Amino acid sequence: MNKPILCATVALLLAGCTAPSDPGMRRFDIGPGIQPIPGSITYGGQPRTKLTKSPIGSSFSHEFDNQFGYRVIERYVIQPDRSLLLVSRRIVRIPFSRDD
Repeated sequence: MNKPILCATVALLLAGCTAPSDPGMRRFDIGPGIQPIPGSITYGGQPRTKLTKSPIGSSFSHEFDNQFGYRVIERYVIQPDRSLLLVSRRIVRIPFSRDD
C-alpha cells in the first residue's frame, strides 16, 4: 500500500519539475546540441581565425561571466575541419566579484 503512494508522490514531484526556459541558466549542460549563449566563442557563428597548430580532437576551456553575473565554463573540441564544437557548459554561482 505504501509503495504505490510513494511512487505516485515521486511522479507528481517529478512532473512539477521543469527545465529553465533560458538555456543559459542551466547549471550543467553536456552532449550534442548545446546552443551558444552570449559570451560563447561560437556565439554568432564560428570564429574567423582557425586553430591551425592545435591537434584535431584536442579540447580547451573558455570562461566568461554571463548576463546574470554567473561564471560560465565551456569546453570546446577542435573538429577535423578546424571548426569548434561546444561539448559542455557549466554555470558556477560565485558569491563575490573577481574584481576585488
